[in-house]
Amino acid sequence: MRFFPIVTAVVVTLALYLIVFERDRLLSFASNDAETPVTEVAAEAEASAPVPEEGARVVSVVAMRSTAQAIDNAVLLRGRTEAARQVDVRAETSGLVNSEPLRKGSYVEAGQLLCEIAPGTRQSALAEAEARLPEAKSRLPEAEGRVLEAEARLKEARINDNAAKQLSADGFASDIRVAGTQASVQSALAAVETARAGVESARAGILAAEAAIASAKNEIGRLQITAPFAGLLETDTAELGALMQPGGLCATIIQLNPIKLVAFVPETEVAKVAVGARAGGRTTANQTVEGRVTFMSRSSDPETRTFRVEITVDNDDLQLRDGQTAEILIGAAGEKAHLLPASALTLNDVGTLGVQVATEDNEAAFMPVSILRDTADGMWVAGLPEDVAVIVVGQEYVTDGVAIKTTYAESKS
Repeated sequence: MRFFPIVTAVVVTLALYLIVFERDRLLSFASNDAETPVTEVAAEAEASAPVPEEGARVVSVVAMRSTAQAIDNAVLLRGRTEAARQVDVRAETSGLVNSEPLRKGSYVEAGQLLCEIAPGTRQSALAEAEARLPEAKSRLPEAEGRVLEAEARLKEARINDNAAKQLSADGFASDIRVAGTQASVQSALAAVETARAGVESARAGILAAEAAIASAKNEIGRLQITAPFAGLLETDTAELGALMQPGGLCATIIQLNPIKLVAFVPETEVAKVAVGARAGGRTTANQTVEGRVTFMSRSSDPETRTFRVEITVDNDDLQLRDGQTAEILIGAAGEKAHLLPASALTLNDVGTLGVQVATEDNEAAFMPVSILRDTADGMWVAGLPEDVAVIVVGQEYVTDGVAIKTTYAESKS
C-alpha cells in the first residue's frame, strides 16, 4: 500500500526540479513543438502576398469593388406650406353694415358679396349731380353764340378801320377817326377772347358735372365689398349693424388652391435648383404632393445667406393648410455616384472627407468625395473613378502609400 505514495512523491519531486532548475530547457522544448504550425501558416501567407520593400509594414484590409451608377440627384429641404394669396378685404367708405355676416371657413367665389354698407344719402347726391349736368350743357350753346357775336363785331370793326385808313390816306378822314377805328378793333378782339373763354368755362362745367356723377356712382359702388378671388374666409365678415370706416376690416380671404411649398436653399445647393424643376413634398401629417418650382430668388437672405424657393402644387381637396411643416425634395440633374457604406468614409490629416482605396500596386490611397444622398442602403458619393476598390475595413489604419494585403468583399452597388 505504500508503493503509490512513494511514486507520487518521486513525480512531484521531479516536477519541482524541472521547474526550478531546468526551467529554460523546459520552455525551449515547449516553444519548439508549437512553432511548426505557425511557421507553416506564415510561409503560406508570404507566398500569397506581394513582397514589400525591406522594412515596409503590410496592413491587411477588406475592400469592396464599386462601379459608378447614374442616379437622379435631388435637393432635400425643410419648409412649409403657404397660401397662394391672402388679402385683408377692407372698406373704402363709411357707413353701417346692413348685410348678414358670412362665417369663417366658408368658401367664397370671386365677386361674391362679403359686406354691404347702407347707402345713406348717396343716392340723393347722385341725383343732384345728374341734375346739374343738363344745366351745365345748356350754358355751352349760349357761350358759343357769344363767340359768334364777338367775331361779327370784330369783322365790322376791321372793315371800319380799313375804310378810315383809306380815307385818311386820301385826306378825307382825320387821324382821330383812324385811331378810333383801331381802338374798336382791339376792343372787338378782346370781346372774342372773352367769349371763347366763356365757351371753355361752359365745357369745364359739363366735365365737372360728369365727374360729380361718376364720383357719386363710385361712392355707391363702394357700398358693396366683394371677394377679389375665390378662396376661404379666414375670419367672419363684418357683423350686421357694425359701423365701417375707410380702412375697416370686412374679412380675410386666403387662396389654398393651388398652394405653395416654401423653403430656403443654402448657398452650396442653389446651383442645383432651377425654375420648372419637378419637386415633391411630404407634410408632418404624411400628406404627399407633387409640383414644379415656380420661383427661385436671385437675392439671398442677408442673415441666413439662403435663397427662397417656391413650388406650386395642386390642392383641389383643400386638405393642405397654410403653414404646415413639410419635407421638400427638388429634382436636380443626375450624375455618376458610388453607393458605399457610411463606415467607409474617413478623414485625412487636414480634415477632408473621403475614402481609402486599394490601388493595383497593393497600396492604400486617399480620395476625397462629396456626399450626394444618404439612404438606408448607404451613402451615394461622387468624386471617385468609374471603377474603384474602396477599403471598408481597416481604412483607419492606413495612409497614402502604405502597403496593404487586400481581401475583397461583395459590393452592394
